[in-house]
Amino acid sequence: MMVANDLVEISLRDGDVEVNLRRPTATAGEAVTARPASPNPTGEAGAVASSAEAPAADEQEVDHVEIKSPMVGTFYASPDPDSPQFVQVGSSVNPNTVVCIVEAMKVFNEIKAELSGTVQKILVKNEQPIEYGQPLFLVRPE
Repeated sequence: MMVANDLVEISLRDGDVEVNLRRPTATAGEAVTARPASPNPTGEAGAVASSAEAPAADEQEVDHVEIKSPMVGTFYASPDPDSPQFVQVGSSVNPNTVVCIVEAMKVFNEIKAELSGTVQKILVKNEQPIEYGQPLFLVRPE
């Protein structure tokens, strides 16, 4: 979300708990702070889309949607080493199609596409560690 909204730093406070997130920038010392009243701190016109609808323009074409990881864990492209991958480039998916498994703390979580379309690119490798919100697949919606 920080990249999609061009945020460099965000601070959240709830009572005594404070969370500060910062990402590296190309220009040292430059910072942008998120405020609830201004969801687009860059001042550019345009609505802020949800994370599933806001692919980074410099990474792929606008007509692609990212399927992102809902958790930190290990990416598995198939249910077991002897089975074929859940999806491949060119596979058609619908909202209930399982596209991968993410293992988190010894629990294997099936990740569904949550949209209809065609898989255009698989962005991670089997058994690769992944982060929350990391793009896993690019899908051309139908």
